[in-house]
Amino acid sequence: MDLYFIVVLIALCTACSTAEEQGSSHLRRQNQKGEYIYRVHNEYLFNPSAPQIAHLEPYPWEKSTVGNFPKITKEFFRCKGSSLNPVKIDKQNGEVVRHYDCGGSEKHSLPLRDKKEFIYPILIDLLNYIQARAEKKVVITSGHRCPEHNAYIDSSSTNQHSKHMIGAEVSFYVQGMENQPEELIKYIQDYYKTTAKHKGQKDFEEFQRYDKEAANVSIPPWCNKEIFIKLYKKKEGRNLDNRHPYPYISIQVRYDTETQEKVIYTWDRAIHNFLRR
Repeated sequence: MDLYFIVVLIALCTACSTAEEQGSSHLRRQNQKGEYIYRVHNEYLFNPSAPQIAHLEPYPWEKSTVGNFPKITKEFFRCKGSSLNPVKIDKQNGEVVRHYDCGGSEKHSLPLRDKKEFIYPILIDLLNYIQARAEKKVVITSGHRCPEHNAYIDSSSTNQHSKHMIGAEVSFYVQGMENQPEELIKYIQDYYKTTAKHKGQKDFEEFQRYDKEAANVSIPPWCNKEIFIKLYKKKEGRNLDNRHPYPYISIQVRYDTETQEKVIYTWDRAIHNFLRR
């Protein structure tokens, strides 16, 4: 009897629960409201147009070209330092010296002249001439170096007065002519023979060879009144800016044709002549 009573009780509870669910479902259906969907006569669905490929806006220095390549401007000379580079440790006079790299162009400007960023124009003109003549891309490996980056890549005494720090020196090679640097030097010499502002001036047209040991290269450099050219072989002049396996060329400015003065390194021009950000 007890078992029969339990079964009957369960059946009654189940029936009550089902009745309640049906009742609440009926109430929900009664409370539901619908809205008519109205359409205009001859209405049709909107067909979107096919997506179009958006071309990136060129950078300012890419809007003008020399041949098939962007024209080289002072923007290409910005310092290549990086705060991500690790601390470099050297020993000088028996003491440990730590060198920290700079933050690059995000942390400081180019050298200044008349409160504007400045790179000696002859360097820019020569590189654009080489690029147009060779019809190949000029790769600047080292343009301006701030004092921190200059010491970081090469802390030797011979590099302490580098003209890279005053915007008067550039190191580069040419893609596709990596192993023909002598040909590029001929282009530079031709520039002075064919350019109107230098044509007929022997001090600019005639290049001499510099054979003193202080040049730190095995091939005697070339120089005229305005520039000094050094050719580094594959295993010469290697530093963090020039870690590539190619020979490369360095051009230094010796004479400023605008001010008609010799271009020399000074502490003030290297240390105080650029903006820190």
